[in-house]
Amino acid sequence: MPRSRTASVRMTRDAESFPADVEGLAPAGRPAVVELSDGDSFDLLIAPVAKRIGRETVRMLAYNGSIPGPTLKVAEGSRATVNVTNHGDLEATVHWHGLRLDSRYDGTHAVQRPIGVGESFEYRLEFPDPGAYWYHPHIRQDYGQEMGLYGSILVVPADPDYWPPAHREILLTLDDVLLEDGRVAPFSRALTTYAAMGRFGNQLLVGGEPEMRLSAQRGEVVRFYLTNTANTRVFNVAVANARMKLVGGDSGRVEHEAFVESAIVAPSQRVVVDVLFDRAGEAALEHRTPEATSRLASVVVDGHVADQATTAAFEALRTNPEMVAERARVAPYLEAQPDRTLALVAEMDFEAPEGEVVYICPMHPEVSSDAPGKCPKCAMKLMPTAVAGDRPSAHEAAPPADGHAHGEGHHHAAAPIEWEDDMVEVNRDTTSVNTRWKLVDVATGASGADIDWRFRVGDQVKIRLVNEMQSDHPMHHPFHIHGAGRFLVLARDGAAEPNLVWTDTVLITTGEVVDILLDVTHAGSWMAHCHIAEHHESGMALGFEVVEAGAP
Repeated sequence: MPRSRTASVRMTRDAESFPADVEGLAPAGRPAVVELSDGDSFDLLIAPVAKRIGRETVRMLAYNGSIPGPTLKVAEGSRATVNVTNHGDLEATVHWHGLRLDSRYDGTHAVQRPIGVGESFEYRLEFPDPGAYWYHPHIRQDYGQEMGLYGSILVVPADPDYWPPAHREILLTLDDVLLEDGRVAPFSRALTTYAAMGRFGNQLLVGGEPEMRLSAQRGEVVRFYLTNTANTRVFNVAVANARMKLVGGDSGRVEHEAFVESAIVAPSQRVVVDVLFDRAGEAALEHRTPEATSRLASVVVDGHVADQATTAAFEALRTNPEMVAERARVAPYLEAQPDRTLALVAEMDFEAPEGEVVYICPMHPEVSSDAPGKCPKCAMKLMPTAVAGDRPSAHEAAPPADGHAHGEGHHHAAAPIEWEDDMVEVNRDTTSVNTRWKLVDVATGASGADIDWRFRVGDQVKIRLVNEMQSDHPMHHPFHIHGAGRFLVLARDGAAEPNLVWTDTVLITTGEVVDILLDVTHAGSWMAHCHIAEHHESGMALGFEVVEAGAP
């Protein structure tokens, strides 16, 4: 989409209002593992650092001087206090992603006054569920996360046999960053850019580093806690020259452990996999998509592990009795009508340039039309573009009559997951002004802040999530519900979920219909939103209230 010179100048001026100079900044360090006992306090500082990425040294933001921030290691059922001081670039909050806790400390506008630059706030945290969690900003999340503000939380289960045997554990964040002209690509203070698809990076980061080298012994079983902290990129993690077993997800262990070739990790999701390094030489953690394979980490395998019992235990595939019981409990909800239905849609307003125009698909420029419509290949809204020279041949671009997503045939219209940014220039110019991502309550027609949901502690709420093909840009969405409870995925396009796990984020692929069952456990003011940071900042969010069971 063409930009006027005035718009370009304004965007540049707004973008440069965020500082980029690294002079005088301390270099970013490696994250510490901080073990907190029940009742402990910990100080967390938001401040700029100079981060080395490949050949470039760029200004980023860090928690306690490291990217990722410190890993907090705590026991299941414990509590801790974290004192956050903000010396960053703008007001801040910290969201404790996945934790069920007192809503006053959830880290959103709805429950606290933002932490101004130079100010502090005390968060009182609870850790009721074993598994991997993380923390990140909830004001201009698109900016803060891209600049390095994220850190991991490991909640150690009270039951020593909760997880299968492993020789050791490694927590890894999966991220990317967009570098341009020797700096992190600029942001506007005034609005969010890359609103259509989210900001894809051109440099992958694992544990905050562009290159990671690990070592293992032959026969060693390593548990990897993988957390996707990227703004929009979905990772598909595989291991070359080793074997991988899925054992857990967002909030604990899966119903059935399973050997897998790869594991999809959407933005904000966590996946727990055990990897057996059974061959000497070099193995690799990889990100595999239909178009390419990228190396995330190299693993040199040498020597032999002494503990053969743990190696042998890798072959067992355990079943989680708690999840088996949950499957029996939720069975009646499979056929029940949903209590709430949300449609996930985009509305895009492209200003037509002066003169003669032709309407072209940003992702398939060979598709054009004389009139507004949608691309028959991907169902995206066609963009008005000035005609220059020989005009392109026009093709019929109207959406199919059955384009409304009902879980049938949607994958023929568009890819289930957008692995890369296929329309970089257009995506950069889509903003929170011309692109509005929406959650729409189908029953009332209300969207976003106008949705009025109220639940009680103890409610079991079936929510249907419809990823509409009628959207101006159909694509996948990782849908996240804050700490009012946790949920189970019941079904996808009408087919029952085969492997249950407690979760807080579900990836809804293009055109898909997903049913979830929310177990409401905590009163307060809460949020639900798409965890593509640019979609969240462009309106794809709602708030809801939970009252105590006996409240009127």
